[in-house]
Amino acid sequence: MLGLKLATDPRWVNIVESNIEEILTDHAWCEQKAASNAISLVTYNSELEELVTEMLVIAREELEHLQMVHDIIKKRGLTLGRERKDHYVNELFKFMKKDGSRRDALCDRLLFSAMIEARSCERFKVLSENIKDEELAKFYRDLMISEAGHYTTFLGFARKYTDNIDIDKRWKEWIEYEGSIITNYGKSETVHG
Repeated sequence: MLGLKLATDPRWVNIVESNIEEILTDHAWCEQKAASNAISLVTYNSELEELVTEMLVIAREELEHLQMVHDIIKKRGLTLGRERKDHYVNELFKFMKKDGSRRDALCDRLLFSAMIEARSCERFKVLSENIKDEELAKFYRDLMISEAGHYTTFLGFARKYTDNIDIDKRWKEWIEYEGSIITNYGKSETVHG
């Protein structure tokens, strides 16, 4: 369904298990950034009623996920660390087209968002199937389902709002690009790292 070029090596979970506090902190900030992204899409596209309505739902869900991660952190006596840079997302951002019409920019922003959700969904699946911590396995399985829904929502809106972009072709370009950069990741205890 996701069509990603490279699957995450399940051994990545061994790295994650070596520092649960780090993955939870990174995950919390990923949820905050996802909520902010949805709000930005509302801010810059307020005339698109259906998009605004759905982005508000996604923003709320992402904030709920942030709350859930924070609750796990507190329950385990851990600390929510400082926000981290997400180098993977920053590399994806560089691929986004900055020229063309406002609608073209929206479509590429939606594809960018779909790509992040697709990889997050895939990583959560790997975590849910391989982590020894039963609470976290269930938690990541539930979030995997949510991320898959967000992925399809972003992709659907890109198709809906395109004026002159072949979305299927552009999505394949995104998949190829993501496949070329993801080989640099999967070596640290972060969601995309």
